[in-house]
Amino acid sequence: MPLPKRPDRRLVRTDDSWLTLPNPTDVPVEICAGPEVPIESAAIDELLTVLETDRTLRELGQATPGLEFEPRIDRVVCTPDFHKGAGIPIGTVLRTVGALVPQAVGNDINCGMRVEVTSLTVDRVRPHLDRLERRLRHLFFEGGRRIGLTPAHREGLLRDGLPGLIAEGVPADADGAWGQVGPDDTADLGGRLHAAGYPARSADAFRDWITSGGGTSYDSIIGSVGGGNHFAELQYVSAIHDGAAAYAWGLAPGRVVLMVHTGSLSLGHQANATGHDQARAAWPRTVPRPANRILPMLLDERGAAGRERYLTAFANAANFAVGNRFFLAMMLRAGLASVAGDPGSRLIYDAPHNLMWPGADGSAVHRKGATPAELGEPVIVPGSMGAPSYLLRGLGNDRALGSACHGAGRSIPRGATARGSDAELDAFLREFRVVTPLNHRDPAVAGRRDIIAAWRRDLKQEAPWAYKDVGPVVDTLRMAEVAQPVAELRPILTVKG
Repeated sequence: MPLPKRPDRRLVRTDDSWLTLPNPTDVPVEICAGPEVPIESAAIDELLTVLETDRTLRELGQATPGLEFEPRIDRVVCTPDFHKGAGIPIGTVLRTVGALVPQAVGNDINCGMRVEVTSLTVDRVRPHLDRLERRLRHLFFEGGRRIGLTPAHREGLLRDGLPGLIAEGVPADADGAWGQVGPDDTADLGGRLHAAGYPARSADAFRDWITSGGGTSYDSIIGSVGGGNHFAELQYVSAIHDGAAAYAWGLAPGRVVLMVHTGSLSLGHQANATGHDQARAAWPRTVPRPANRILPMLLDERGAAGRERYLTAFANAANFAVGNRFFLAMMLRAGLASVAGDPGSRLIYDAPHNLMWPGADGSAVHRKGATPAELGEPVIVPGSMGAPSYLLRGLGNDRALGSACHGAGRSIPRGATARGSDAELDAFLREFRVVTPLNHRDPAVAGRRDIIAAWRRDLKQEAPWAYKDVGPVVDTLRMAEVAQPVAELRPILTVKG
Protein backbone atom coordinates (compact mmCIF):
# COMPACT_ATOMS: atom_id res chain seq x y z
CA MET A 1 0.00 0.00 0.00
CA PRO A 2 2.53 2.65 -1.13
CA LEU A 3 1.63 6.30 -0.81
CA PRO A 4 0.69 8.16 -3.99
CA LYS A 5 3.47 10.15 -5.62
CA ARG A 6 1.22 13.16 -6.22
CA PRO A 7 2.15 15.75 -3.58
CA ASP A 8 -0.34 17.06 -1.05
CA ARG A 9 -2.41 19.87 -2.59
CA ARG A 10 -1.42 22.16 0.26
CA LEU A 11 2.19 22.09 -0.96
CA VAL A 12 3.59 24.31 -3.72
CA ARG A 13 6.49 23.03 -5.82
CA THR A 14 9.13 25.73 -6.31
CA ASP A 15 11.58 23.63 -8.34
CA ASP A 16 12.49 19.99 -9.00
CA SER A 17 13.73 19.44 -5.46
CA TRP A 18 11.73 21.71 -3.15
CA LEU A 19 8.18 22.20 -1.95
CA THR A 20 6.91 25.05 0.18
CA LEU A 21 4.06 24.91 2.67
CA PRO A 22 1.86 28.02 2.77
CA ASN A 23 0.57 28.32 6.33
CA PRO A 24 -1.22 30.74 8.67
CA THR A 25 2.01 31.77 10.46
CA ASP A 26 4.96 33.88 9.34
CA VAL A 27 7.27 30.86 9.61
CA PRO A 28 8.85 29.86 6.28
CA VAL A 29 8.54 26.09 5.73
CA GLU A 30 10.37 24.21 2.98
CA ILE A 31 10.37 20.50 2.20
CA CYS A 32 13.19 18.89 0.24
CA ALA A 33 11.36 16.37 -1.95
CA GLY A 34 11.79 15.45 -5.60
CA PRO A 35 8.85 14.41 -7.80
CA GLU A 36 9.47 10.71 -7.02
CA VAL A 37 9.49 11.19 -3.24
CA PRO A 38 5.99 10.84 -1.71
CA ILE A 39 4.88 13.01 1.21
CA GLU A 40 2.25 11.84 3.71
CA SER A 41 -0.79 14.05 4.19
CA ALA A 42 -0.69 12.96 7.86
CA ALA A 43 2.82 14.42 8.15
CA ILE A 44 1.62 17.75 6.74
CA ASP A 45 -1.25 17.77 9.25
CA GLU A 46 1.21 17.14 12.07
CA LEU A 47 3.59 19.84 10.82
CA LEU A 48 0.80 22.42 10.70
CA THR A 49 0.05 21.57 14.32
CA VAL A 50 3.73 22.06 15.20
CA LEU A 51 3.65 25.55 13.68
CA GLU A 52 1.14 26.58 16.35
CA THR A 53 4.15 26.61 18.68
CA ASP A 54 5.23 29.88 17.04
CA ARG A 55 2.12 31.52 18.52
CA THR A 56 2.85 29.85 21.86
CA LEU A 57 6.36 31.31 21.87
CA ARG A 58 5.10 34.80 21.15
CA GLU A 59 2.54 34.51 23.98
CA LEU A 60 5.28 33.33 26.33
CA GLY A 61 7.43 36.27 25.25
CA GLN A 62 4.65 38.77 26.02
CA ALA A 63 4.18 37.20 29.47
CA THR A 64 7.90 37.25 30.31
CA PRO A 65 9.49 40.71 30.69
CA GLY A 66 13.18 41.39 30.22
CA LEU A 67 13.93 38.79 27.53
CA GLU A 68 17.12 39.31 25.54
CA PHE A 69 15.64 37.59 22.45
CA GLU A 70 12.10 37.65 21.08
CA PRO A 71 11.07 33.97 21.18
CA ARG A 72 9.87 32.56 17.86
CA ILE A 73 10.25 29.78 15.32
CA ASP A 74 12.60 31.23 12.76
CA ARG A 75 12.49 28.56 10.05
CA VAL A 76 11.48 24.95 9.34
CA VAL A 77 13.05 22.58 6.82
CA CYS A 78 11.87 19.03 6.17
CA THR A 79 14.11 16.38 4.65
CA PRO A 80 13.14 13.84 1.94
CA ASP A 81 12.33 11.14 4.53
CA PHE A 82 9.78 13.46 6.17
CA HIS A 83 6.94 11.42 7.71
CA LYS A 84 4.58 11.47 10.68
CA GLY A 85 6.19 11.10 14.09
CA ALA A 86 4.94 11.45 17.66
CA GLY A 87 3.87 15.09 17.85
CA ILE A 88 6.64 16.41 15.58
CA PRO A 89 7.30 14.75 12.20
CA ILE A 90 10.44 12.71 11.61
CA GLY A 91 12.75 14.57 9.25
CA THR A 92 12.02 18.03 10.73
CA VAL A 93 14.69 20.68 11.24
CA LEU A 94 13.43 23.49 13.47
CA ARG A 95 15.38 26.70 14.06
CA THR A 96 14.17 28.76 17.00
CA VAL A 97 15.22 32.04 18.56
CA GLY A 98 15.03 32.65 22.30
CA ALA A 99 13.76 29.17 23.16
CA LEU A 100 14.46 25.44 23.17
CA VAL A 101 11.89 22.83 22.17
CA PRO A 102 12.74 19.44 23.75
CA GLN A 103 10.04 17.65 21.74
CA ALA A 104 11.74 18.78 18.51
CA VAL A 105 14.50 16.29 19.37
CA GLY A 106 12.36 13.54 20.87
CA ASN A 107 12.97 10.79 23.39
CA ASP A 108 15.90 9.08 21.71
CA ILE A 109 18.44 11.85 22.24
CA ASN A 110 21.47 11.58 19.94
CA CYS A 111 20.11 8.64 18.04
CA GLY A 112 22.53 8.45 15.15
CA MET A 113 24.74 6.43 12.85
CA ARG A 114 28.26 5.05 13.01
CA VAL A 115 30.07 3.68 9.94
CA GLU A 116 33.41 1.85 9.84
CA VAL A 117 35.33 0.41 6.91
CA THR A 118 37.23 -2.86 7.31
CA SER A 119 40.14 -4.49 5.48
CA LEU A 120 37.97 -7.53 4.68
CA THR A 121 36.23 -8.16 1.37
CA VAL A 122 32.73 -9.50 0.91
CA ASP A 123 34.14 -12.60 -0.81
CA ARG A 124 36.20 -13.33 2.32
CA VAL A 125 33.14 -13.09 4.59
CA ARG A 126 30.33 -14.73 2.59
CA PRO A 127 31.49 -18.36 2.99
CA HIS A 128 31.21 -17.98 6.79
CA LEU A 129 27.72 -16.50 7.12
CA ASP A 130 26.22 -19.44 9.03
CA ARG A 131 28.95 -19.28 11.69
CA LEU A 132 28.85 -15.50 11.68
CA GLU A 133 25.10 -15.45 12.30
CA ARG A 134 25.47 -17.78 15.30
CA ARG A 135 28.38 -15.76 16.68
CA LEU A 136 26.54 -12.44 16.35
CA ARG A 137 23.44 -13.83 18.05
CA HIS A 138 25.64 -14.86 20.98
CA LEU A 139 27.41 -11.50 21.10
CA PHE A 140 24.29 -9.37 20.89
CA PHE A 141 21.64 -11.43 22.66
CA GLU A 142 23.14 -14.35 24.58
CA GLY A 143 25.60 -12.72 26.99
CA GLY A 144 28.59 -12.48 24.68
CA ARG A 145 29.05 -8.69 24.70
CA ARG A 146 30.76 -8.64 28.14
CA ILE A 147 31.24 -4.88 28.36
CA GLY A 148 32.85 -4.56 31.78
CA LEU A 149 32.53 -1.01 33.11
CA THR A 150 33.59 0.57 36.39
CA PRO A 151 31.69 3.48 37.94
CA ALA A 152 34.53 5.70 36.68
CA HIS A 153 33.98 4.43 33.12
CA ARG A 154 30.27 5.16 33.34
CA GLU A 155 30.69 8.62 34.83
CA GLY A 156 33.45 9.51 32.38
CA LEU A 157 31.25 8.50 29.45
CA LEU A 158 28.20 10.43 30.68
CA ARG A 159 30.17 13.58 31.46
CA ASP A 160 32.56 13.73 28.48
CA GLY A 161 31.55 11.11 25.90
CA LEU A 162 34.16 8.85 24.30
CA PRO A 163 37.16 10.81 25.67
CA GLY A 164 35.81 10.35 29.19
CA LEU A 165 35.26 6.62 28.67
CA ILE A 166 38.66 6.04 27.06
CA ALA A 167 40.50 8.10 29.69
CA GLU A 168 39.69 5.36 32.22
CA GLY A 169 41.53 2.82 30.07
CA VAL A 170 40.63 -0.54 28.59
CA PRO A 171 40.31 -3.08 31.43
CA ALA A 172 43.41 -5.27 31.71
CA ASP A 173 41.46 -8.53 31.40
CA ALA A 174 39.06 -7.22 28.74
CA ASP A 175 37.31 -9.67 26.48
CA GLY A 176 34.10 -9.51 24.47
CA ALA A 177 33.52 -6.07 22.90
CA TRP A 178 36.38 -4.41 24.83
CA GLY A 179 38.81 -6.85 23.21
CA GLN A 180 38.34 -5.16 19.82
CA VAL A 181 39.39 -1.68 20.95
CA GLY A 182 42.68 -0.69 19.36
CA PRO A 183 44.99 2.37 19.31
CA ASP A 184 43.11 3.86 16.36
CA ASP A 185 39.94 3.93 18.49
CA THR A 186 41.46 5.87 21.36
CA ALA A 187 43.45 8.62 19.65
CA ASP A 188 43.14 11.15 16.85
CA LEU A 189 39.34 11.08 16.67
CA GLY A 190 39.16 14.60 15.24
CA GLY A 191 37.16 14.80 12.03
CA ARG A 192 35.78 11.29 12.35
CA LEU A 193 32.94 12.10 14.74
CA HIS A 194 30.49 14.95 14.51
CA ALA A 195 31.25 15.23 18.23
CA ALA A 196 33.26 12.83 20.39
CA GLY A 197 31.30 14.07 23.38
CA TYR A 198 29.05 16.76 24.84
CA PRO A 199 30.68 17.98 28.07
CA ALA A 200 28.34 18.00 31.06
CA ARG A 201 28.90 19.49 34.51
CA SER A 202 27.67 16.38 36.27
CA ALA A 203 26.02 13.01 35.73
CA ASP A 204 23.94 13.04 38.90
CA ALA A 205 20.69 12.38 37.05
CA PHE A 206 21.98 8.88 36.25
CA ARG A 207 23.78 8.09 39.51
CA ASP A 208 21.92 4.77 39.83
CA TRP A 209 23.32 3.57 36.50
CA ILE A 210 26.81 4.81 37.32
CA THR A 211 26.99 2.90 40.60
CA SER A 212 25.09 -0.20 39.49
CA GLY A 213 27.01 -3.37 40.20
CA GLY A 214 29.49 -1.76 42.59
CA GLY A 215 32.94 -2.28 41.02
CA THR A 216 33.50 -3.57 37.50
CA SER A 217 30.25 -5.03 36.23
CA TYR A 218 28.96 -6.34 32.93
CA ASP A 219 26.39 -3.88 31.75
CA SER A 220 22.93 -4.90 30.59
CA ILE A 221 22.09 -1.55 28.95
CA ILE A 222 25.06 -0.33 26.94
CA GLY A 223 25.60 -2.43 23.84
CA SER A 224 21.85 -2.75 23.17
CA VAL A 225 20.60 -2.20 19.63
CA GLY A 226 17.17 -1.00 20.75
CA GLY A 227 13.92 -1.52 18.90
CA GLY A 228 12.10 -0.08 15.90
CA ASN A 229 14.33 0.80 12.97
CA HIS A 230 17.57 0.52 14.94
CA PHE A 231 20.10 -2.02 13.70
CA ALA A 232 23.70 -3.16 13.44
CA GLU A 233 24.55 -4.22 9.92
CA LEU A 234 27.35 -5.70 7.82
CA GLN A 235 27.50 -4.22 4.33
CA TYR A 236 29.89 -4.06 1.40
CA VAL A 237 30.78 -1.30 -1.06
CA SER A 238 28.84 -2.06 -4.25
CA ALA A 239 29.45 1.17 -6.18
CA ILE A 240 31.62 4.28 -5.99
CA HIS A 241 30.16 7.63 -7.11
CA ASP A 242 32.86 10.03 -5.90
CA GLY A 243 36.30 8.49 -6.30
CA ALA A 244 38.27 11.16 -4.48
CA ALA A 245 36.07 11.16 -1.37
CA ALA A 246 35.84 7.36 -1.37
CA TYR A 247 39.63 7.09 -1.48
CA ALA A 248 39.99 9.58 1.37
CA TRP A 249 37.53 7.58 3.47
CA GLY A 250 39.22 4.22 2.70
CA LEU A 251 36.37 2.84 0.59
CA ALA A 252 36.92 0.46 -2.32
CA PRO A 253 34.56 -1.88 -4.24
CA GLY A 254 33.87 -5.10 -2.33
CA ARG A 255 35.19 -3.76 0.98
CA VAL A 256 33.12 -4.80 4.05
CA VAL A 257 31.58 -1.93 6.01
CA LEU A 258 29.98 -1.85 9.49
CA MET A 259 26.95 0.39 10.09
CA VAL A 260 25.27 0.98 13.44
CA HIS A 261 22.02 2.87 14.04
CA THR A 262 21.02 3.38 17.67
CA GLY A 263 20.67 6.01 20.37
CA SER A 264 20.44 6.68 24.08
CA LEU A 265 17.79 4.07 24.98
CA SER A 266 16.21 4.60 28.43
CA LEU A 267 18.61 7.43 29.32
CA GLY A 268 17.22 9.56 26.50
CA HIS A 269 13.66 8.94 27.67
CA GLN A 270 14.63 10.01 31.19
CA ALA A 271 16.40 13.18 29.97
CA ASN A 272 13.46 14.14 27.76
CA ALA A 273 11.08 13.64 30.69
CA THR A 274 13.29 16.01 32.68
CA GLY A 275 12.83 18.59 29.92
CA HIS A 276 9.04 18.22 30.06
CA ASP A 277 9.06 18.54 33.85
CA GLN A 278 11.20 21.69 33.80
CA ALA A 279 9.12 23.27 31.02
CA ARG A 280 5.92 22.62 33.00
CA ALA A 281 7.45 24.00 36.20
CA ALA A 282 8.47 27.24 34.45
CA TRP A 283 5.19 27.74 32.60
CA PRO A 284 3.57 31.14 33.37
CA ARG A 285 0.14 30.88 34.99
CA THR A 286 -1.18 33.58 32.65
CA VAL A 287 -0.44 31.57 29.49
CA PRO A 288 -2.73 28.61 28.66
CA ARG A 289 -1.05 25.27 27.98
CA PRO A 290 -0.91 24.79 24.19
CA ALA A 291 -3.40 22.49 22.48
CA ASN A 292 -0.58 20.75 20.58
CA ARG A 293 1.05 19.83 23.94
CA ILE A 294 4.45 21.09 22.77
CA LEU A 295 6.09 22.90 25.70
CA PRO A 296 9.04 25.14 24.80
CA MET A 297 11.60 26.45 27.29
CA LEU A 298 12.42 30.16 27.11
CA LEU A 299 16.03 31.32 27.35
CA ASP A 300 15.17 33.54 30.31
CA GLU A 301 16.93 34.09 33.61
CA ARG A 302 14.04 32.81 35.74
CA GLY A 303 14.15 29.39 34.10
CA ALA A 304 17.96 29.11 33.98
CA ALA A 305 18.31 26.55 36.80
CA GLY A 306 15.67 24.20 35.41
CA ARG A 307 17.01 24.61 31.88
CA GLU A 308 20.50 23.71 33.11
CA ARG A 309 19.18 20.52 34.74
CA TYR A 310 17.60 19.52 31.46
CA LEU A 311 20.63 20.36 29.31
CA THR A 312 22.93 18.45 31.66
CA ALA A 313 20.76 15.33 31.48
CA PHE A 314 20.47 15.91 27.72
CA ALA A 315 24.27 15.94 27.36
CA ASN A 316 24.57 12.82 29.53
CA ALA A 317 22.15 10.94 27.27
CA ALA A 318 23.88 12.22 24.13
CA ASN A 319 27.22 10.98 25.45
CA PHE A 320 25.75 7.58 26.30
CA ALA A 321 24.51 7.25 22.71
CA VAL A 322 28.00 7.85 21.29
CA GLY A 323 29.35 5.16 23.62
CA ASN A 324 26.54 2.77 22.75
CA ARG A 325 27.33 3.00 19.03
CA PHE A 326 31.02 2.56 19.83
CA PHE A 327 30.46 -0.74 21.64
CA LEU A 328 27.96 -2.06 19.08
CA ALA A 329 30.62 -1.55 16.41
CA MET A 330 33.12 -3.43 18.60
CA MET A 331 30.62 -6.31 18.82
CA LEU A 332 30.33 -6.45 15.03
CA ARG A 333 34.13 -6.46 14.83
CA ALA A 334 34.29 -9.34 17.32
CA GLY A 335 31.86 -11.37 15.21
CA LEU A 336 33.89 -10.81 12.05
CA ALA A 337 37.18 -11.56 13.81
CA SER A 338 35.90 -14.93 15.02
CA VAL A 339 35.13 -16.19 11.50
CA ALA A 340 37.29 -14.19 9.06
CA GLY A 341 40.27 -12.85 11.01
CA ASP A 342 41.15 -9.36 12.19
CA PRO A 343 38.78 -6.98 10.36
CA GLY A 344 41.21 -4.04 10.60
CA SER A 345 38.21 -1.77 11.09
CA ARG A 346 38.51 2.02 11.07
CA LEU A 347 35.88 4.64 11.85
CA ILE A 348 34.71 6.73 8.91
CA TYR A 349 32.16 8.84 10.81
CA ASP A 350 29.70 8.98 13.68
CA ALA A 351 26.82 11.43 13.29
CA PRO A 352 23.69 12.29 15.29
CA HIS A 353 20.24 12.81 13.84
CA ASN A 354 18.24 13.56 17.04
CA LEU A 355 19.91 16.53 18.71
CA MET A 356 19.87 20.29 19.23
CA TRP A 357 22.59 22.83 18.60
CA PRO A 358 22.15 26.04 20.70
CA GLY A 359 23.97 29.10 19.33
CA ALA A 360 25.49 32.10 21.10
CA ASP A 361 23.04 34.39 19.27
CA GLY A 362 20.00 32.91 21.04
CA SER A 363 19.14 30.61 18.13
CA ALA A 364 18.94 26.83 18.34
CA VAL A 365 18.75 24.27 15.55
CA HIS A 366 16.74 21.17 16.48
CA ARG A 367 16.96 18.07 14.32
CA LYS A 368 14.54 15.17 14.72
CA GLY A 369 15.40 12.39 12.30
CA ALA A 370 17.68 14.69 10.27
CA THR A 371 21.45 14.49 10.02
CA PRO A 372 23.93 17.38 9.71
CA ALA A 373 25.26 17.85 6.16
CA GLU A 374 27.79 20.67 6.45
CA LEU A 375 30.42 21.18 3.76
CA GLY A 376 32.58 18.06 3.41
CA GLU A 377 30.88 16.25 6.29
CA PRO A 378 30.11 12.54 5.72
CA VAL A 379 26.36 12.01 5.50
CA ILE A 380 25.02 8.53 6.34
CA VAL A 381 21.69 7.58 4.74
CA PRO A 382 20.67 4.00 5.53
CA GLY A 383 18.16 2.10 3.46
CA SER A 384 15.46 -0.09 4.92
CA MET A 385 16.29 -3.60 6.10
CA GLY A 386 17.75 -5.46 3.13
CA ALA A 387 17.97 -2.34 0.94
CA PRO A 388 21.11 -0.39 -0.04
CA SER A 389 22.50 2.40 2.11
CA TYR A 390 24.53 5.42 0.98
CA LEU A 391 27.44 7.49 2.14
CA LEU A 392 27.36 11.07 0.86
CA ARG A 393 29.44 14.21 1.21
CA GLY A 394 27.63 17.20 2.69
CA LEU A 395 27.50 20.43 0.68
CA GLY A 396 26.51 22.83 3.49
CA ASN A 397 23.30 23.98 1.82
CA ASP A 398 21.84 26.97 3.72
CA ARG A 399 18.39 26.40 2.23
CA ALA A 400 18.41 22.98 3.91
CA LEU A 401 19.82 24.43 7.16
CA GLY A 402 22.85 22.23 6.52
CA SER A 403 20.72 19.12 6.97
CA ALA A 404 19.98 15.87 5.14
CA CYS A 405 17.66 12.94 5.76
CA HIS A 406 18.60 10.08 8.09
CA GLY A 407 17.09 7.33 5.93
CA ALA A 408 14.46 6.61 3.32
CA GLY A 409 11.46 7.27 5.58
CA ARG A 410 8.38 5.17 6.15
CA SER A 411 5.72 4.81 3.46
CA ILE A 412 3.41 2.59 5.54
CA PRO A 413 2.59 3.38 9.20
CA ARG A 414 3.74 0.74 11.68
CA GLY A 415 0.17 -0.17 12.60
CA ALA A 416 -0.67 -1.03 8.99
CA THR A 417 2.32 -3.28 8.31
CA ALA A 418 0.67 -6.39 9.83
CA ARG A 419 -1.47 -6.55 6.69
CA GLY A 420 1.67 -7.07 4.61
CA SER A 421 1.97 -10.22 2.55
CA ASP A 422 3.28 -13.33 4.31
CA ALA A 423 4.52 -14.60 0.97
CA GLU A 424 6.58 -11.43 0.50
CA LEU A 425 8.08 -11.82 3.97
CA ASP A 426 8.96 -15.46 3.30
CA ALA A 427 10.62 -14.54 0.01
CA PHE A 428 12.59 -11.79 1.75
CA LEU A 429 13.80 -14.12 4.51
CA ARG A 430 14.94 -16.69 1.95
CA GLU A 431 17.20 -14.07 0.36
CA PHE A 432 18.40 -12.11 3.39
CA ARG A 433 19.73 -12.87 6.87
CA VAL A 434 18.23 -11.10 9.88
CA VAL A 435 19.84 -11.87 13.25
CA THR A 436 17.34 -11.43 16.10
CA PRO A 437 17.15 -12.67 19.72
CA LEU A 438 14.87 -15.42 18.43
CA ASN A 439 16.37 -18.09 16.17
CA HIS A 440 13.45 -18.99 13.91
CA ARG A 441 15.42 -21.96 12.54
CA ASP A 442 15.54 -23.64 15.96
CA PRO A 443 13.03 -26.56 15.83
CA ALA A 444 11.93 -25.88 19.42
CA VAL A 445 11.06 -22.30 18.48
CA ALA A 446 9.61 -23.06 15.05
CA GLY A 447 6.94 -25.22 16.69
CA ARG A 448 5.61 -22.29 18.74
CA ARG A 449 3.18 -20.62 16.35
CA ASP A 450 2.38 -17.78 18.77
CA ILE A 451 6.04 -16.84 19.16
CA ILE A 452 6.75 -17.08 15.43
CA ALA A 453 3.65 -14.99 14.62
CA ALA A 454 4.79 -12.20 16.95
CA TRP A 455 8.31 -12.34 15.49
CA ARG A 456 6.93 -12.09 11.95
CA ARG A 457 4.77 -9.08 12.89
CA ASP A 458 7.83 -7.27 14.21
CA LEU A 459 9.80 -8.00 11.03
CA LYS A 460 6.97 -6.75 8.83
CA GLN A 461 7.20 -3.36 10.55
CA GLU A 462 10.76 -2.97 9.26
CA ALA A 463 10.42 -4.84 5.96
CA PRO A 464 11.58 -3.06 2.76
CA TRP A 465 8.02 -2.48 1.51
CA ALA A 466 7.21 -0.44 4.65
CA TYR A 467 9.71 2.24 3.55
CA LYS A 468 10.23 4.60 0.64
CA ASP A 469 12.72 3.63 -2.04
CA VAL A 470 16.06 5.05 -0.92
CA GLY A 471 17.23 5.71 -4.51
CA PRO A 472 14.90 8.67 -5.27
CA VAL A 473 15.55 10.03 -1.77
CA VAL A 474 19.30 10.14 -2.43
CA ASP A 475 18.69 11.57 -5.91
CA THR A 476 16.72 14.39 -4.30
CA LEU A 477 19.61 15.22 -1.95
CA ARG A 478 21.92 15.38 -4.98
CA MET A 479 19.57 17.48 -7.13
CA ALA A 480 18.88 19.86 -4.25
CA GLU A 481 22.65 20.27 -3.72
CA VAL A 482 22.35 19.09 -0.14
CA ALA A 483 24.80 16.20 -0.41
CA GLN A 484 26.78 14.40 -3.12
CA PRO A 485 26.71 10.56 -3.21
CA VAL A 486 30.09 8.96 -2.51
CA ALA A 487 29.37 5.22 -2.25
CA GLU A 488 26.51 2.73 -2.33
CA LEU A 489 26.56 -0.02 0.29
CA ARG A 490 24.72 -3.34 -0.07
CA PRO A 491 23.73 -5.30 3.06
CA ILE A 492 25.17 -8.72 3.94
CA LEU A 493 23.17 -9.26 7.15
CA THR A 494 21.33 -7.18 9.73
CA VAL A 495 21.14 -7.49 13.51
CA LYS A 496 17.77 -6.35 14.89
CA GLY A 497 16.81 -6.03 18.56
